[in-house]
Amino acid sequence: MAQDALVSNAARLYKVDLVPPPSVIGRNTTHAMQSGLFLGYLSMIEGMVARIKAELPHAEAVTVIGTGGLAPLFSAHTSAIDQVLDALTLDGLRLIWHLNHPG
Repeated sequence: MAQDALVSNAARLYKVDLVPPPSVIGRNTTHAMQSGLFLGYLSMIEGMVARIKAELPHAEAVTVIGTGGLAPLFSAHTSAIDQVLDALTLDGLRLIWHLNHPG
């Protein structure tokens, strides 16, 4: 969504692949956008995980699970995500259905 907002509101920007850039400092428009989008969101994930763990009494025992379509991509580039479960929401809905429809 962030990329869509950039592209639609800036006449000269265009969509780029959401992949890690070759360096943090972009040497061209594509790499600069990838740095801001990919590394920006990766930093946001890492920052939120750190803040949440700082508020928990037993943070070392916490398992961070990434969900959703982009979780594998981001998980491959950070140690903040311990496990990826693509279908966590669907699995949870299935479990709830079975609890309400035994037998």
